[in-house]
Amino acid sequence: MPKNENRFSSWRGWYGRVISRLVHRGWHAVQRAGAVTAERPGPYRFGRIGVGTRLAFPQGTLFGEPWIELGEHCVIGEQVTLTAGMMPDVDLGPEPVLRMGNGVVLGRGSHVIASVCVEFGDDVFCGPYVYVTSDNHSYDDPDRPIGHQWPRSAPVHIGPGSWLGAGAVILPGARLGRNVVVAAGAVVRGEVPDHAVVAGAPARIIRRWAPDEGWQPPLRTPAPVPIPEDMTVEQLLALAELERGPGRDQAGERDLEPEERGLEREPGAGAS
Repeated sequence: MPKNENRFSSWRGWYGRVISRLVHRGWHAVQRAGAVTAERPGPYRFGRIGVGTRLAFPQGTLFGEPWIELGEHCVIGEQVTLTAGMMPDVDLGPEPVLRMGNGVVLGRGSHVIASVCVEFGDDVFCGPYVYVTSDNHSYDDPDRPIGHQWPRSAPVHIGPGSWLGAGAVILPGARLGRNVVVAAGAVVRGEVPDHAVVAGAPARIIRRWAPDEGWQPPLRTPAPVPIPEDMTVEQLLALAELERGPGRDQAGERDLEPEERGLEREPGAGAS
C-alpha cells in the first residue's frame, strides 16, 4: 500500500509541474501577443506611438488615445492607466492632451489622468504606482457631495531626466524642472526648480544642487563609478574577481590555506 501511495504522489507531482509550466508558458505568450506597440497597436488608436515603445499587457484603463502621444523607446508597465479627457468619446480639439517624450518609463500600476495638458520630458523614470493628474476635486459648495462638484484643472509639466519614486503623487499645476528627484510617497504641487530633491506630503525641497556649491546638503555617499559602455560581460566578471582579491570565494569570504585548515579543531575540542 505505501508503494502505491508513493507512485500516486510521484505522478501527481509530475502532473502539477507540467500544468504549472504550461500555464506560465501560455501566460507569457498572452503577454507578448497583448503588448501594444507602433507595429501592433491592438484596438487602440494613439495620436502617436514612437519606435521601440511598448505598453505591457495587461494594460490598465486607456481612453482618449487620439489625444495621447508617446515618444520613442518608452516602457509602460502592466496595469498602467492613461486617459485624456474626463470620459471616453469626447472631442478634445486639435492638440494633444497627454504627451510623453522619448525614453519615458512608467512603472506598474501607475496612473496618468489628463483633461488639460500633461507633459513628460525625455527620460523621465517613474517607479510603480505613481499618480499624475491635471484634475482635482473641488469642495467649494458645502451642501453638494464633493464628487458632484466640477473639478479644478491645471496643466502639469515634468522636466526631462526626472525620477519619480514609487507611490509619488503629482497634483494639478505642478511644474517640475530638469533632473528632479521626487521621493517615494511624496505629494507634489507648485513649482520645483532644476536639480532638486523633494520629499513629504506636501513635498518640500530637502536637497538641491548649485553650480558654485554642489549638492547642499552634501551627499552622504560617493557617486557610483559608471560602467564603460564597451565593457563586456567577461571583463565585468574578471573585474569582480579582481576586486574580491585572491583567495576569496563568491561571497567574498577568504579561503583557508592548507596549513590553516590543519589548525581547525573538531567541534568541542578545547585547550588541554
